[in-house]
Amino acid sequence: MKKLARNWRKSQDSKSSLPTWEDPSLDDSRPMDTEEQEAFVRELERTQAQQSLLWRRVFAGLLFCYAMFQLYSIYQQTTSPWELRYHAYFMEDIDSWRVISADWLAVFACSMAIVGLLHNSMHRRRWIWYSSFTGLILAVFWLYYMLRMSRFRWDVLWLPFGPLSGAVICLYIDHLLTQSSEEVRKLRGYMYAYKAS
Repeated sequence: MKKLARNWRKSQDSKSSLPTWEDPSLDDSRPMDTEEQEAFVRELERTQAQQSLLWRRVFAGLLFCYAMFQLYSIYQQTTSPWELRYHAYFMEDIDSWRVISADWLAVFACSMAIVGLLHNSMHRRRWIWYSSFTGLILAVFWLYYMLRMSRFRWDVLWLPFGPLSGAVICLYIDHLLTQSSEEVRKLRGYMYAYKAS
């Protein structure tokens, strides 16, 4: 039995051997020439641009879904007031038009964050900041009325913090993707001139 185990270990060791320095394609100590560096940096820039666009679209899509939900909420509040449970909690404290206005403001805040994520200009972060301030106003509005209720309702906590948290997440995503882009730009600046002899 020991002999069989030893033979099995030997066969496993020979299959999973590490690469050696004798393989010239795996030599990391060889400097890259200018064309290789340029191709590598171009590939990193292309990959970073694709990933940036993908993540911006993903989070813009999530905010779009939230805005569509808010539009549905506006429609329901307009056609049959106070039928939705999360609006019915505020029936005695708020007029129906104020609830509809707050929902429209949430749609507007989400729209600004979406524009900030997808707009490709130097002012895109400004749009997300405007969305954050609008979300903050909404949070104050809803929290004021939530705290006036006889019993605090945890199930409607998304009303004050939905648009605000969406805008803050968009700010964070924009910051990460911008930082990643700057790192790739720095890498282009670190390219060196190498002449093969």
